[in-house]
Amino acid sequence: MKENPLKKIIALQKSGQAVGIYSACTANELALRGCMAQAADAESILLIEATANQVDQYGGYTGMKPKDFVAFVKKLAAEEHISMKQIILGGDHLGPLTFAHYDEEKAMEESKELIRQYVAAGFTKIHIDTSMKVASDDPNTRLSDEIIAARGALLAEVAEETYQQLLKTEPDAIHPVYIVGSEVPIPGGSQSAAAQEMQVTEVSDFQKTVAAFQSAFEARGLQNAWEQVIGVVVQPGVEEKDAGCTEYDRRKASRLMAAIDAYPGLVFEGHSTDYQTKIKLREMVEDGVGILKVGPGLTYAAREGIFALAYAEKEMLKNEPEKQSHFMEVLDAAMTADPKYYEKHYHGTEAEIAMKRMFSFSDRSRYYMPQPNVQKALAVLMDNFKDGVPLGLLSQFMPMAYTKVREGKLSNDPVSLIKDRVAYTAGEYMYATHQETIQF
Repeated sequence: MKENPLKKIIALQKSGQAVGIYSACTANELALRGCMAQAADAESILLIEATANQVDQYGGYTGMKPKDFVAFVKKLAAEEHISMKQIILGGDHLGPLTFAHYDEEKAMEESKELIRQYVAAGFTKIHIDTSMKVASDDPNTRLSDEIIAARGALLAEVAEETYQQLLKTEPDAIHPVYIVGSEVPIPGGSQSAAAQEMQVTEVSDFQKTVAAFQSAFEARGLQNAWEQVIGVVVQPGVEEKDAGCTEYDRRKASRLMAAIDAYPGLVFEGHSTDYQTKIKLREMVEDGVGILKVGPGLTYAAREGIFALAYAEKEMLKNEPEKQSHFMEVLDAAMTADPKYYEKHYHGTEAEIAMKRMFSFSDRSRYYMPQPNVQKALAVLMDNFKDGVPLGLLSQFMPMAYTKVREGKLSNDPVSLIKDRVAYTAGEYMYATHQETIQF
């Protein structure tokens, strides 16, 4: 059995080295291309994760099943000249997340199939998340750690069985590692209109979670599988939100961070780390958060790059509006025609919500990017700059890229320019994690 390279993070962390890894939680093509380009340049390992609502056995909101997502990533990797040996694929929030409207039996059957398809497709980092109530659970009673853990152990059993089946056809398949726990905002970001103080996970709650899961694994005879559990999701006091983020405060998290020292095989996994400064991200890794999840921060960067080109296009074709892509207007029209992906997240006056549709850090526009009319407008925008962005406009709207183009370090084509904007964000995570030191 080949050891999962993510286990090296545990060894490094426990030896006192502040090394971790960031996880690109996105299915956005331009965002992934930017991360791949950055990883290829740094000769670094790259962790890419699909979330249960993005990719499932029915296609999720991307239209991709787990095996389709693997094929999608392989295609991009070949085009970006990065070896798949450098890429780790993970599944995020795998469990009843999108099946919570069913009763327990049906919800868990669907969750088992979800896990089965992820492991069979070759995903080697599995976040088991059974923290949400299903339809048959008492809505007025807190879901106990024991119930959450028992459901999680059931899914781990399916993952282990699927891996054994996979070995019959792929004897060199890497054993998946598991992440448990889910004390984070719901996938997609906060829906609250009011500012709320982010509470750091209590040490006792973290300890109870670990104990409950270990006991549930052992009850199913999964002692060996428990050895593959490398991380626990906790809330270190961070959250991405509409107006930016709640910044990490290591003083408030100090008791929680110290608690991980008692667990030689575990690190913390931090979700919603988007928009933290690279200094705060590095502090998190130094304090024991070995895995930093980022999603909207990457798609926001890609959106910034696209919008910069759209603004340049308006100036370049000011006297020929019929040739413009009108990308921003097309995207906004798609959003207002079907507000389901943002209406629970954006609050305020009509004018405030209109601004948030385009510029909110929650980046709910990412859900609309795959729509055919939006993609058509993007294709027109790209075609209008197929010969490059005039340097005066590039300097005005993408000044950092302008310098790289002038120095011969960056190609003046729209895809490269957008990738470079994403790579800048990915680079801040690389600064924090030192993941280029992890051997793959």
